[in-house]
Amino acid sequence: MLFAEYERFRYARPQLIEVICQLRFPTILTIGTQEPAAFQEAVRQDYPRYAARQEQLPPRLRPGNPPTLEPQKPVTNYNFISADNVWKLNLTQSFISLSTLRYQRWEDFAIRLDKALAQFIQLYRPAFFERVGLRYVNAFSRTALGLEDRLWDDLIQGHWLGVLGEPDVVEEDVGKCTVDVECALAGGCRMKVHAGPGRLGNPKAPDKEVRFLLDGDFSAAGELSADVLPGKLEELHRYAVRIFQGALTRELHSAMGPVPGEDA
Repeated sequence: MLFAEYERFRYARPQLIEVICQLRFPTILTIGTQEPAAFQEAVRQDYPRYAARQEQLPPRLRPGNPPTLEPQKPVTNYNFISADNVWKLNLTQSFISLSTLRYQRWEDFAIRLDKALAQFIQLYRPAFFERVGLRYVNAFSRTALGLEDRLWDDLIQGHWLGVLGEPDVVEEDVGKCTVDVECALAGGCRMKVHAGPGRLGNPKAPDKEVRFLLDGDFSAAGELSADVLPGKLEELHRYAVRIFQGALTRELHSAMGPVPGEDA
């Protein structure tokens, strides 16, 4: 079953490369018109590094006969980064996000998110949140796990393999094979998952190793008050655990080194 309950595990050799939580809210113009000095001061102890960059939004489709493309103004993305460059807060006039390159446990991530979010809410008082998203990006490396001689069919459950799960398909002959799923979940949540072999890095300079990517984005939308966010995030996390654990074969699970008595 795709959404069966699974035990949580912490791994000695995790394959997560990034975890991101983004919360979108109705546009707050003051964030874009002046630097968020008060917010920086509130989070500076945990995120002492600061940077800002201008991001050009794609053109907006303007109704008409015929419809026309209308350019949008650039948006300032404010970055607050931890001293070790592992944790990052992003703030724009329409969203706040927390990301990490070294995820350990959900509870640790949630504590950091709650701390930053409390400061944001106190300073900017958003009317509500329009969307909350929790994204887990896994990139399974056969080299790092000592599994160079194994096929993806040995490591990943068949429902995420597409034709790579068929016995008469030679893995080396397949140039591209991905599974992309978007579907509604219970409780008003949604899921978007991309799965398949791929290379990290940019297209002009990709890594040599082909890894198996499992990129899951779990979200909920509506007029969400700050009070309901913790429960909604817990719900999204439970879905993320089910999808992740349900994608592993016993061989891959063992190779990642589950730590007894500890969960993620």
